[in-house]
Amino acid sequence: MPPAGERPSLVRAMFASIAPRYDQMNRLMTLGQDGAWRREVVRRAALAAGHRVLDLGTGTGDIALEALRQAPEVLAVGADFTPEMMRVGRSRAGGARVRWVVADALHLPFARGIFEAVTSGYLLRNVADLPQALGEQHRVLSTEGRVVCLDTTPPPRNVLRPFIRFHLHVMIPLVGRVITGSSAAYTYLPDSTEAFHSAEKVADRLRVVGFREVGFARRMLGTMAIHWGVK
Repeated sequence: MPPAGERPSLVRAMFASIAPRYDQMNRLMTLGQDGAWRREVVRRAALAAGHRVLDLGTGTGDIALEALRQAPEVLAVGADFTPEMMRVGRSRAGGARVRWVVADALHLPFARGIFEAVTSGYLLRNVADLPQALGEQHRVLSTEGRVVCLDTTPPPRNVLRPFIRFHLHVMIPLVGRVITGSSAAYTYLPDSTEAFHSAEKVADRLRVVGFREVGFARRMLGTMAIHWGVK
């Protein structure tokens, strides 16, 4: 794992390099389950007509586009610090309906309390300062606004752990090299997953910055978690 101070530039460069194949790799790595998780993220955001939703670390806009599919009358803002990823998103069907913004998750360029929901997919383990990132999400949410986060989580210590670690550390880098030409990006992914907080600790972090009604659900044999909370 790179030092925290170097992580933002390295992560940005890494995602820029894999942008054209990012969505394809997500489908392969999750055995096609990531679409269902993103749909769940949007459902838990409880969007209604006229709501404003910020999809942070939007990448190619999967969650932002899903928000518009489930609630066509919302304003969906997709924010990411990698323009190359958002460029791919703009070219997708429906991409013109998303408002794309280049933004740093640690210093959001939005006023306090303007969004009814903030969503993210695979953002939290990539930020250099998790409390700061969660604090910024809390700041831009309106009262009663909802945060919903999808991310990887360290695999549980059970009889399946060796098989899960083989998938993470052998299969994912191998497939990543074949599909994207970059094994480094897909070596970083399992390493950052195992170095990240447990689902319980992420829930604690959400409570510390001020969220209430915090909960989470594990997915994919405990290697993914969806967290939520209310301001």
